[in-house]
Amino acid sequence: MNEKEYNEYVEKRAKKSPIVKNCIFAFLIGGLICTLGQGFFHLYTFLGIEEPDARTLVSVTLIFIACLLTAFGIFDKIAKHAGAGTLVPITGFANAVCSQAIDTKSEGLIIGVGAKIFTIAGPVILYGTLTGAIYGVIYYIATVWG
Repeated sequence: MNEKEYNEYVEKRAKKSPIVKNCIFAFLIGGLICTLGQGFFHLYTFLGIEEPDARTLVSVTLIFIACLLTAFGIFDKIAKHAGAGTLVPITGFANAVCSQAIDTKSEGLIIGVGAKIFTIAGPVILYGTLTGAIYGVIYYIATVWG
């Protein structure tokens, strides 16, 4: 079987993804997560917490909830149906870090968790930082010489 025949065989056998349904679920679940965050923001400001601190608390709360749901195996069930809707907000990043910590816990705190906790999230940190630095240089050049 040559490569062309193999690719045709795989294409026939591969399960077709319901793209429209997946996009709708991603939009709804991602929107629900963001709405939940906005609700926490209103709650914190209602309780008298200043806006900058309330914003920080919202992030911490969403990270805590995502890690808790990851620990109980619930986050993966939600992500199975929501797809990128759970990945894009801060909850997806929290899940990536927490799931690695949980998966490598049996290898010990140093060799397991310490060494492998950022295996999935590391590229996000790296390229996020790199992109931020490039943007900062472009912004500086545009404001100084623009």
